[in-house]
Parts: sequence; structure tokens; C-alpha cells
Amino acid sequence: MHQFEKTGPLLTARRPAAAAVAVAVATALLAGCGSRTAGADGTPSASGTAGPCGMPQASPSAGAQAPSGPARGGVRITAANAVCAEYEVTNLGSEPSDVTVTFSRLDASGGVLDNVTRTVAALAPGATEKGRVDLDGPGSARPGAGRQVKILKVRSVPGAEAPHPGGPCPASGLRLYADDGDAAMGLRVVGLHLRNCGTSTVTVNGYPELQLLDLEHQPIDGVSVLRGGARIATGTGADDPPRKIALRPGEGARATLVWRNTTEAGGPVSAPYVRVRATPGAAPVMVTPELDLGTTGRLGVGAWTTDDQQPPAPRPPAG
Repeated sequence: MHQFEKTGPLLTARRPAAAAVAVAVATALLAGCGSRTAGADGTPSASGTAGPCGMPQASPSAGAQAPSGPARGGVRITAANAVCAEYEVTNLGSEPSDVTVTFSRLDASGGVLDNVTRTVAALAPGATEKGRVDLDGPGSARPGAGRQVKILKVRSVPGAEAPHPGGPCPASGLRLYADDGDAAMGLRVVGLHLRNCGTSTVTVNGYPELQLLDLEHQPIDGVSVLRGGARIATGTGADDPPRKIALRPGEGARATLVWRNTTEAGGPVSAPYVRVRATPGAAPVMVTPELDLGTTGRLGVGAWTTDDQQPPAPRPPAG
């Protein structure tokens, strides 16, 4: 069992550095109007009917290549043609979860055109939901010709701990979520945002509680969580002194995470998930800041400060 030392409201983890997190990738190769679907045993098989995205099927001799069969992180591309790809998302866990899939759309030579994200909310254990990614995006003089799509990453958080920047206010009356962050010269900065969407004033004072988690949501040891960011970098916004902040309905607060991804001797550590409690005893929220800590073994966290930033629009659902 992993052990954590607690200093103030922060957790300091102790364990040998974890191995780098592998990126789950499955690629569907597309050619012309050809399309093939995955058979019941997970291996590709050709179909003689119209494609699932409304395009006619090509025979195997026409050069069409099939999508990858095996599931990656519970996600599998089941069919693809010149203009779209279909996929299935299965909850491999034991509780309802929000599953977010990031797809990369590629040109005919494999260059990345853009990334698109799809989220399936409150997916029951063992349940499967289907979706579709359109491939008629920028970067192709002949839309869809020779286009490809791949699963870049899959992230799953328990529904009870999922961040919800938009939609109905959580039962706690507080929204907590992470932004997309900023990166420059190996320095990473991500903001944690807290907003009072309830009807009563909520007071925060000091630092959020953090627990770093791996791909299987298990605690990661060997990383020191530091108060403030000065020992990592200055000017990040993580060094304001802690103070009591009364958040009236509609008001928000922000705490800053800062780290470097420097890699030297030893194994690098990646923590895709962080379980956050805004105050001691608060309900946890699991965010995905994708901490690529290298071999530094340190993460700085700033105290809560006032924040006027409004939450972003919710991610589009699957389909």
C-alpha cells in the first residue's frame, strides 16, 4: 500500500519513480472511399454493403485498409471511410465514469491536422456507447482523400469526482476544474479553478489538497508537493501568500500548479490525474492536468487567489 506524508493540507508522496505512462494509440488508415468494419472477434472484415458513414464500401482489392481491431483503454475504432470514422467507448471500470477520448486527424502522409475531443458522461460499468469523428477538416485540397484518424489518448474519471465547468451546479455548490495550461522551455503551468455556483458564501483559506494518480487511478509516490512555485520558477502566479477568501455566489478562486519536465538520471514520472480537494474535508474532484514531471520529483502548488475567469463551454459529447 502506498504511504503519503501530510504537511499542512498537502500530500507528499514517497515511492520509487514510476515508469512513463504509455500513450494508447490505434490508427485507422483510410484510402479513397474504401471502408471496412471490425468483425465480432475484433479482427477487421470487409462488408459488401454501404459504409457506416454513408459511403460505398470498396473491395479488398481496391486497396482499402482496415481500422485497428483491439480496444485501447476501452476505445476502439470500428469502421472508417473517406469522410468519417466510427468508434466505440466501453467503461472498463467498476463505477459510472466520464470517459474523454482525444482523436488526432491526420493527412495522407500521417501529419497531424488537428485534435478533436469527445466525452461520454456517466457511462455505466461495462456499458458501450458509439460515436463518430468527421474527417472533412482543414489541410486537404480534396477533403477526406487518404485521411487518417488515431486515438491519441483516453482518460476516464469516476462520475462522482468528474469536473463540470458547465451544466447543473454540483451538489457541493462548487465547480472545480483545471484549464489547458501553458508550457514553455520545459516549464509547465496549469490553473485549478474553483467557482461558487451555489446560493451560500463559501470560504477558502490556504492551499488545495492534492493526490497524484497514475493511469489506473493509483497513488504515485516519489513526488514532493511544495507550497508555492518559487523553488521551481518565479513569476508563475503560484507565490501569493495564503489568505482567507470568502466566495459569494458566482465568485471564483484559482490555484496554480507549476512543474518542470526535465529528465536526467532515473525514470521519468507522469501523473495524468490529480485528485483535488478545495478545502480539508471537501468532496474530491479528479482533474487531468497531465503532469509530465520528468525526473524532477517536485510539483509546486499556489494558494487560492481570487479569479475572475469564467468556466469554458462544456466539451462536446460523443457522437
